[in-house]
Amino acid sequence: MNIKVNDVNLYYEEYGEGNPIILIHGNSESLDIFDKLIPELSKEYKVYAIDMRCHGKSEKTKEISYDLLSEDIVAFIHELNIQKPIIYGFSDGGIEALLIAYRYPELLSRIIISGANINPEGLNKKDYFMCKLMYFFTRDKKIKMMLKEPNITAEDLDKIIIPVNILAGEYDAILEEHTRLIHKWIKTSTLYIVPRENHGSYIIHSDKIYKILKQYI
Repeated sequence: MNIKVNDVNLYYEEYGEGNPIILIHGNSESLDIFDKLIPELSKEYKVYAIDMRCHGKSEKTKEISYDLLSEDIVAFIHELNIQKPIIYGFSDGGIEALLIAYRYPELLSRIIISGANINPEGLNKKDYFMCKLMYFFTRDKKIKMMLKEPNITAEDLDKIIIPVNILAGEYDAILEEHTRLIHKWIKTSTLYIVPRENHGSYIIHSDKIYKILKQYI
């Protein structure tokens, strides 16, 4: 389905009935990464999976930023009158979930994030270098966004009042000390480092993430 929110046309799919949960993919991906997760979640929950702007089947806009992406989600929630949804965000999707959680403290019931960072320094050196290399050859604005953003502070994270469940792979692209700092600064958070997994191995086209999410929802 398509919906126009925040002056952008977004493609989304919805499944199941029950309490609402919104799935948000990472950079340069689409909702298709959740193909193993959605069938399981939709047995008990109302699932909304979105292609973010400049991704998948959604509109390719001139501008992109984490602020715009997060505001797209807020507008989506208001347009469909989704009451107190859970957001599960992977990578960039986790960044957007954090932005919403501290800017709109009453909008969501919970966020669960995997492999999110609060500034570009959170990326390990190898992955940051690979992003720079990719941007050099492609000039992809989505990659440029990762190199310049986000810029979330400890003061921002301290504003979060809803439960936050933080996940990261043992071999994640995000530095473990960075992930632990996010956990430290969010007083309502829990942290789980997933053993023997990398940034997306337990999420992308994987049924492993469902078993983890069930602990929290």
